[in-house]
Amino acid sequence: MKRFNWENIRLLLIFIAIGFLYAFSANRNEHRALQKSEVKFDRIENLFVTPEAVNKLLIEKNRASETVGKENLDLNKLEKTVNAHEMVEESEVYVSVDGVLKAKVKQKTPIVRVFGATGSFYIDYKGKTMPLSELYTARVPLVTGKVDPENKEIMNVFRMINDDDFLRKNIIGIKVLENGALVMKNRNYAYEIDFGKPIHVERKFRNYKAFFQKAALDSTINNYKRINLIFTQQVVCSK
Repeated sequence: MKRFNWENIRLLLIFIAIGFLYAFSANRNEHRALQKSEVKFDRIENLFVTPEAVNKLLIEKNRASETVGKENLDLNKLEKTVNAHEMVEESEVYVSVDGVLKAKVKQKTPIVRVFGATGSFYIDYKGKTMPLSELYTARVPLVTGKVDPENKEIMNVFRMINDDDFLRKNIIGIKVLENGALVMKNRNYAYEIDFGKPIHVERKFRNYKAFFQKAALDSTINNYKRINLIFTQQVVCSK
């Protein structure tokens, strides 16, 4: 009986010691001063914004040389600040065990570049506008005419081109006409593609790819000036 009680007491003391060490370590870690911050992007190539620019959002420029205690950090606020950057889609901000403030950043993905009366800008995959970057120029279709990112039908066309390897490599230009119809340009050939209204999109692109594969094989593709996809049952070509 005495042996049983002693083992229980010893076990209790061990738990108390572990709890004390954990609390001491947690308190010390909470008051650890932050000496630096690190920014990591979801991809290292084709950066539209520099790590230094994001780093300035994490730590105010006039306090860069000072230490900041972890207990004074509002990580949610820092995330909102980084996410508000016009090149950023989303971010995760946290503090590592060794006291480094870190940010994982996912950039926006531009799918078209719009040329308009007010200037040039990108539209990203989620239909949000995105300014041009001095660091990198995305190879995406150039769009002219009146473009409304809120238009779900036209955004569906843009996304389908971006998601398809063949279309992404071949479609380099899109003109939005006054009536909402689309005219596209191919990268390697001089013809124009009358796409029509952004309806039956998948079928029209399927017809175009079937036409392209056949016409490219027998070299007749060089004879055409216009490819009409408006009639979904057939592809009409004119020389």
